[in-house]
Amino acid sequence: MESNEKKIKLKLPLVVEGRYDKSTLSGFISGTVITTGGFSIFNNKEKQALIRRIAKDGVIVMTDSDGGGRQIRAFLSGIIPKDKIHHLFIPEIEGKEGRKARPSRSGRLGVEGMSREVLERLLLPFADGGEAVSRGREITKTDLYLDGLSGRDNSAERRAALCSLCELPSDMTANALLEALNLLYGYDEYKKLVSQVFCI
Repeated sequence: MESNEKKIKLKLPLVVEGRYDKSTLSGFISGTVITTGGFSIFNNKEKQALIRRIAKDGVIVMTDSDGGGRQIRAFLSGIIPKDKIHHLFIPEIEGKEGRKARPSRSGRLGVEGMSREVLERLLLPFADGGEAVSRGREITKTDLYLDGLSGRDNSAERRAALCSLCELPSDMTANALLEALNLLYGYDEYKKLVSQVFCI
């Protein structure tokens, strides 16, 4: 049975390790949640730039309480200014996530395995008491194509021009740009930016 309880609206973006962590949180969290893709963040320059961008006004970092989680947390601490990063630490609880055949190497539950009560207690200090602001519909791959940002001969150049205005890496792929645009802007804001760059 679905709960009628309102979701927690976070005042700051939240960074977690993987898509299962994000899925767990999406049940009761409203706000920007971005994943590091595990250790791939170490070599993913586009994702690093995106995280730095969304951390301009502060960002929450919540990783697993194992060695891997500590490595990712330490890496993020090296690319985000100390006064902009808020670390949340989940308790060390032994157990196994339901989707896994066996426990992790550490034998502890990760973010995805935490109870709602534990996660809410950690996140409530960052909750916004106000109503969430709707950004309208999501920007789609079709929008990028129609605006010449993917699938065209000069799409790379057009993406670079838009990225420059948005203070994003100029060599972003269409998929990376799409993720960034949906995290940072609504559809209407996106169309204004496109019009500003390309006069269309």
